[in-house]
Amino acid sequence: MKNIIKISLVVLTTLLLTNCNRSTSGKSRLTGLSFNDPKNGNYIRNSSFEGQEPPLGMVAIEGGSFTMGQVQDDVMFDWNTTPKKMHVRSFFMDEAEVTNSEYFLYVQYMKDVFSPSEDKYKHIYNSVLPDTLVWRKSLGNTDILTENYFRHPAYADYPIVGVTWLQANEYCKWRTNAVNLKKLIDKGHIKNIFESDSTRNFFDTERFLSDSDRLFDGDTTIYKRGVKTRNLRKKGDPKPSKDAFQGRKITQADGVLQQKFRLPTEAEWEFAAKAIIENREYNNIRGRKKYAWDGKYTRAKKKRFKGDQLANFKQGEGQYSGLPGWSSDGSDIPNRIKSYPPNAFGLFDMSGNVAEWVADVYRPIIDNEANDFNYFRGNLFTKKMINEEGKVVIVGNDIAVEYDTLPNGNIIPKQLPGSIKYIPITKDDATFRTNFSKAENANIGDGDLNSTRFYRDDEDQFASRPSMYNSPKKPTRVRDSISNRDIVTNDAKKRRTLISDETRVYKGGSWADREYWLDPAQRRYLPEYMATNFIGFRCVTDKLGPMSSKKRTARTPSR
Repeated sequence: MKNIIKISLVVLTTLLLTNCNRSTSGKSRLTGLSFNDPKNGNYIRNSSFEGQEPPLGMVAIEGGSFTMGQVQDDVMFDWNTTPKKMHVRSFFMDEAEVTNSEYFLYVQYMKDVFSPSEDKYKHIYNSVLPDTLVWRKSLGNTDILTENYFRHPAYADYPIVGVTWLQANEYCKWRTNAVNLKKLIDKGHIKNIFESDSTRNFFDTERFLSDSDRLFDGDTTIYKRGVKTRNLRKKGDPKPSKDAFQGRKITQADGVLQQKFRLPTEAEWEFAAKAIIENREYNNIRGRKKYAWDGKYTRAKKKRFKGDQLANFKQGEGQYSGLPGWSSDGSDIPNRIKSYPPNAFGLFDMSGNVAEWVADVYRPIIDNEANDFNYFRGNLFTKKMINEEGKVVIVGNDIAVEYDTLPNGNIIPKQLPGSIKYIPITKDDATFRTNFSKAENANIGDGDLNSTRFYRDDEDQFASRPSMYNSPKKPTRVRDSISNRDIVTNDAKKRRTLISDETRVYKGGSWADREYWLDPAQRRYLPEYMATNFIGFRCVTDKLGPMSSKKRTARTPSR
């Protein structure tokens, strides 16, 4: 009887608290004005956010502090992995690298939307294709990989290679749009455009939020339902037609759309790879981690797999997989994703298989004194371009598509047709700012005016001086009036280094690397327009709200 009374009291208290919350959730706590009420201004507030679920194919990475850089001996004396304390915010990360089949989906979609048979789109499709010739060797019989690695089903679940940093970055943007498009279709907000010729219409998330009336070639019947609102139709008013738009348009404040996918920063990638969560005891780190897994060696200790390699890497001269009949790592080239045990965060192949592009511009030194919170070098602060009518400018509609010629001769669009035109912020936008002062921040503190001995120069004088990092310049493309063809002129001067504002970091060892590069702290760099047969990538997206919804655990999680 006592238990029944106790249970009844708990249920009654819960109901009372629920009713109290319901009675005030639709009103401003400080003013009493109603939210989402057409009679009261229809001011927006969505209070239904209950935390983020990891997006498809991703795992949650709880942020925190860690020692970024090499904690083992620096036998190469590179001096570019000096330990420094950093804090990283929580985020979601792909549990494995982007595969050939996933990237091939992207290629097919781009071919559908921007048909290479149309002259205005002829450079777009080619710009997303991976470079399959990265498998060729002057003294090697590897053409079978050139012809099959990307498209053959035998390699469908193998990590994509032959992609530049620029291509990987564009894939992340497309994935954001593809995920949001699918989400809006599944929730009934827009019609299934894949069932009609509207597939050819490029979907852009930013444009959907800012300029939906001109999306889908102006066909307003496709975007058919927004957020449900109260019906204020008066007696005698005609009922709206079935094709009429229902509710109000979706905004960022509704929390319906997926956050942007992007490449991880170097700090995020290294933090996720080290997974110090498994050698934590209370609020201390126990020992040092040399690899993505716990332990000093690359071979498995468990009896069933004892002696097997825990990652795919080159074990010695001519030793890519071991002896016939006893392959120690199971592959002589990139292996199928998830072929090796995950680290403590549930991430696969953070050491070995393929190295991975990260977002950062490379510099020899990471300056945690300048910023030790979510460090990233490479920010370009932009804003939407607005026309005289106060509307956002659409690439391909309002202005022509601009193309860029890369040093290797490839032509890529600066922005895709159908997307909103973004331009760098101006000095006026940064006036009296204390946190940033210009749009381009790739060389700030290391290559810009204030970081050189010419800091007293004005900008024009400084621009005429030799660059701190004397790297190759971009080629120039000039139209020849006689032949009516573009002539590309490359930089013919001798250069001292590849370090520039277009040089990006890649992390992790690969199938072609020796054990030394398996350390997550190691860092290498390559121009953003170059591709290899050992660099792939994976995506991340930001976590909103609290760092973690889990309770603190006292000791190291069980292994």
